[in-house]
Amino acid sequence: MQVIVHGGAGGKPDEPEPRQAVLDEAAAAGTATDHVVDAVEAAVHVLESSPRFNAGVGSAVQSDGRIRTDAGIMTDDRAVGAACSMPDVEHAVSVARLVMEETPHGFISGEHAVSLAAASGIETGVDLWSERTREKWDALEAPTDGPLAQLEWIRGQYGRTDPDGRDEDGVGDEHDHDTVGAVAFDGEHLAAATSTGGRWLALAGRVGDVPQVGSGFYCCPAAGVSATGAGEDIARVTLSRRVARHVERGLDAQAATDLAIEEFGELTGSSAGVIAIDSQGRIGSAYNSDGMQTARASR
Repeated sequence: MQVIVHGGAGGKPDEPEPRQAVLDEAAAAGTATDHVVDAVEAAVHVLESSPRFNAGVGSAVQSDGRIRTDAGIMTDDRAVGAACSMPDVEHAVSVARLVMEETPHGFISGEHAVSLAAASGIETGVDLWSERTREKWDALEAPTDGPLAQLEWIRGQYGRTDPDGRDEDGVGDEHDHDTVGAVAFDGEHLAAATSTGGRWLALAGRVGDVPQVGSGFYCCPAAGVSATGAGEDIARVTLSRRVARHVERGLDAQAATDLAIEEFGELTGSSAGVIAIDSQGRIGSAYNSDGMQTARASR
């Protein structure tokens, strides 16, 4: 079993060593399993439970003061499951797997996804606040009189993009791009998964790239891919599918991730990162942000 995980593409973390230790633990948890779907779920679980990343515990807070999580998962036979906008769900990746394996659908959202999770034995109603996010939120004066007031408020808070594609200054959060993901290969089959809490102070209900197949995650016979970074732009160019397409054209995983990130930067002017494993077991990772921590393990 081979597993690669990432902890998001963004700025250089203040405490890289503890974050790396969690990533190493996640990769090891994935390789301790015998099936690629179990591997990516187990790896992502470790990262969702760590407040050092923007997934599960410690996720970003939306404009109404709620934390909502998203995730997607896919296998090389193109089985797919995704779930989004789930308040108080730590292990969003498990809900995505539930959608993939137990429903005739590919994507379920909001309170309905939470209800399905609860009925299926996945823990809901989890306190996802960390000390960092609580302190940061409490320092703000958020409006309480509806979405239009929230929208006007976040215009000066949320990191925006100018017409040339460059990020403008905004309060944002240093963990905004700390989405997590994993790709696994057992010598025969591939799987990929990505999980996130979204963007800090996004308008309540905002859904980014992560649960969108081909954008935040993708898997096919050629490769499994997980992406992280500027969510709206990743979705616009279907970044994960782009990596897989390059592998289908004959590139190995490293060359494919390098080319896809180069193209992404040229097309959007934004930052992102990707990890991938191809059907030959070759691993790739690339980013154009200040940093992206990854970990690899095999057995």
